[in-house]
Amino acid sequence: MATTDMLIDDVDSEAPALSKDLLRFITAGSVDDGKSTLIGRLLHDAQALMEDQIDALARASRRRGQEGLDLSYVTDGLQGEREQGITIDVAYRSFETARRRFIIADTPGHEQYTRNMVTGATNADVAVILVDACKYWLPQSRRHACVADTVGIRHLIVAVNKMDLIGYCQAAFEHIRDEFLDFAARLHFERVVFIPISALQGDMIVDRGANLPWYEGPTLLEALEEAEVPSAAYGSDQAPLRFPVQWVSRPGGPGRAGRRGYMGRIVSGSVAAGDEVVILPSGRVTHVEEIDTYDGVLARAHAPQSVTLHFEDDVDVARGDMIVATTQRPTLVNALEATICWLGSEPMSLRRRRYLIKHGTKTVAAVLSRPSYRLDITTLARDTEAATLVLNDIGRVTVRMQDALPWDPYAVNRATGAFIVIDALTNDTVAAGMIEGPVSDAGVVAS
Repeated sequence: MATTDMLIDDVDSEAPALSKDLLRFITAGSVDDGKSTLIGRLLHDAQALMEDQIDALARASRRRGQEGLDLSYVTDGLQGEREQGITIDVAYRSFETARRRFIIADTPGHEQYTRNMVTGATNADVAVILVDACKYWLPQSRRHACVADTVGIRHLIVAVNKMDLIGYCQAAFEHIRDEFLDFAARLHFERVVFIPISALQGDMIVDRGANLPWYEGPTLLEALEEAEVPSAAYGSDQAPLRFPVQWVSRPGGPGRAGRRGYMGRIVSGSVAAGDEVVILPSGRVTHVEEIDTYDGVLARAHAPQSVTLHFEDDVDVARGDMIVATTQRPTLVNALEATICWLGSEPMSLRRRRYLIKHGTKTVAAVLSRPSYRLDITTLARDTEAATLVLNDIGRVTVRMQDALPWDPYAVNRATGAFIVIDALTNDTVAAGMIEGPVSDAGVVAS
């Protein structure tokens, strides 16, 4: 897997300029739970498909002997990749209704590709987990719920699909609901919505249909439209300023020769011309003189806009430094406690492998400790005897870094509370990490 900044997604980075609210949600489910049909039905019934897409679906359905539209073909590209054995990435789709804009992170269902779910889940506000009413809760469904919880998603929608195959049985739906609530009692979801659906027939996706008169809750689309967007997803506008420097530029032009600009994306908070800021790790204090964008100069910029900052003083700033407000500064430490999802095909090595930590725009050498525990996905028990982590494992480790990093708890700010682990030899991304806090014996460099 090539090295990527997995925990920060640039899709729609200029969202504040648009009037409609944006919700990012992830869809997950075991193989053959009907996720492709669900996504196709949602896009079709929400009128998010173009006429030429519908025509193409009709032709593809006829070629394969289907009557009417087979909506699973909306994601047929992913199906083709799966059949060829090609590694599958998260597919993003967008649509909008009168109330809200949506970005769907569509993840593959096979256990082999759980690591790809982590990629999409870290950017999502809501998780939609599909459960086959004929199979009840499978281990992979539990794993998806656990991953969603681990990466900080607090709003979960459980869509119990294929209700048409069990005669729209209310008792079966309630059994699945109660079984999951018992499992989820040890997780941290703030809201869980259960919806009985038939993606094939269209019941309770966008329209209510006539087959579930006993269900009085929202349809899937209504639940998505009503979901609250948590501020911790990208750091709210009211949060402390966090601006990782991605690039140092020296644009030319009249009156600007040699004038440095510091480019990047505001991951939380806002900044205005004249604001006093601190450069980390140096601790140098200066003032913002001007804020540039492609559209011109701004008086104030907000998360998650991409901007270029110019300072009043000639200061030493490099890629990987972080610009923050003088109040509520992050702490700089050399060691952190983190929950990590292991994504590498090779087990985590404590001695033979060199690892790099990529946090924001900064990359530093790091050493990973033996896990203090590995989470059992089925029982949610903490295995304190685990010697390492393997593919798809979730566990708690200590990360000791060559250089100090400014951090925020992942629960407060996903951008500055997250990192990826890179194998220094292969340059592969092997883990995604969520910062819990500093190690008790870690030296505090600055605050």
